[in-house]
Amino acid sequence: MTGGPVVHSDESGALNDPRFRSFFQLRELQKGSSLMKRTAFLPYVCCVVMLLATSGCRQSPMENENPGEAAESERYVPTIVTGDIQAGIEKHIAEEVARGNGHFTVPFEGKELRLRLVRVHVEYLASLAPQRHFACVDMASEDGQFYDIDFFMEGDPGSMKVTETTVHKLNGRPYYLWKQNEDKHWVRAPVDDASDVLLGVLTGKDAFEFRYQAVLPELAEAAKCWLPLADSDDYQKVEIKSITTPGKRRILTDSAHGNRVLFLELGAADSGSTIEIVYQVERIEKKAYPGDAVAAQAHLKPERMVPLNERIKAEAEKAVAGREGVLQRARALYDHVMEQMRYMKFGEGWGQGDAMYVCDSLYGNCTDYHSYFIALARAVGIPARFAIGVAIPSERNDGGTDGYHCWAEFYADGKWWPIDISEADKFSALSMYYFGHHPANRFEFSRGRDLLLDPGPASGPINFLAYPYLEVAGERKPVKTLFLFRRDGCGNGCASDAITAKVKTVDI
Repeated sequence: MTGGPVVHSDESGALNDPRFRSFFQLRELQKGSSLMKRTAFLPYVCCVVMLLATSGCRQSPMENENPGEAAESERYVPTIVTGDIQAGIEKHIAEEVARGNGHFTVPFEGKELRLRLVRVHVEYLASLAPQRHFACVDMASEDGQFYDIDFFMEGDPGSMKVTETTVHKLNGRPYYLWKQNEDKHWVRAPVDDASDVLLGVLTGKDAFEFRYQAVLPELAEAAKCWLPLADSDDYQKVEIKSITTPGKRRILTDSAHGNRVLFLELGAADSGSTIEIVYQVERIEKKAYPGDAVAAQAHLKPERMVPLNERIKAEAEKAVAGREGVLQRARALYDHVMEQMRYMKFGEGWGQGDAMYVCDSLYGNCTDYHSYFIALARAVGIPARFAIGVAIPSERNDGGTDGYHCWAEFYADGKWWPIDISEADKFSALSMYYFGHHPANRFEFSRGRDLLLDPGPASGPINFLAYPYLEVAGERKPVKTLFLFRRDGCGNGCASDAITAKVKTVDI
């Protein structure tokens, strides 16, 4: 997953919406808005919306078995902003690197890890109680291993001291999860004993409000922006509640895959403006479903970053050797991708869904996992296709999400079979589930690669569309993006029994 956190202005819809104030500290926003506009960190996120370890480091865990202390922490309203915590953890790491001759050292499983800082997860920084703070960082070893490290700290701004350092994940695979007890405190839970909910899976139905927010950078001249506009299908019912944008806007249709896309024409006066799309979503779990065999053949064609060539074909044929039937061959490729790849976001090139890059590096994120599988499947005559959206956290009912997520489907025996190889690789206990299922707590933005739009970017078809595609003078520019959700009060099972293919649109 790519993309950074968003700095919200005072006009942000989520900040002014009382339903979302449980995880935004408006006090800090009001007194520190000028600082926030200069720095790329999120407003403080309250402990009640802590993320668990289903994808990336998870937010603000706190271990406490004392009910009296639990009551005190529930009343705690922090005044420490995430910038203070970020400064504290970065200072600690810099001091340890100086002592470690250029490396951050951590004892782990009988050896000493020598690591370098990749990034601080600013979206997961949190103040848990008076003088008690949490931070999570990504670090890489000299041999290319990728570690998530959890830190607990104590103290005031400028004098925070680390009290605990724990290796949380290796290449995306957790050594423990965070679980919230009835007293609202978080404790470590072993992965082996974790429920499907802790591992990110809701079966059956789900329903939630979803906010897609983006903040434009400084624009010195005219610009264009393309954003996904999610639509309904047999597995998700989408109501667009509101669209707030600067500039001129209209809806386009991707001629390659039928995706709806929101197109904006912008100017310098739109610098720093917020884009927000608010959805109401009902989802049901996706299982293998019927599909037309003739139409499926279109998904054997190569794409710019998912080619058909001799190298891909040779690798695919080797992986499926001795397997009979399309399902067996697809499962062999699914297992091959898990065996060959590591979930790791390090260096340059990952996250683009470049199948040839994956052949060389054998690591990447969800985009890379599924692009690799799709290339291999097509090489042995199995139609396969790509989709992208977001995984809604299963273990809590509101807050942010950890960027985009993507998945794939392949065609066999008259059906499309949903798969999620990167999640299966993280949690081997779910590898059977993810071969033929997508959980209900998903929200699909768009399908396919090489999206064709008119007007489209000067660079040509859009590789895939989850985050805004902003183009200035023919060059793509980054846009800070944030995804927020609030699950319906009745929780899992709120969605109506009849998921229809209707979408309510607003006047744009």
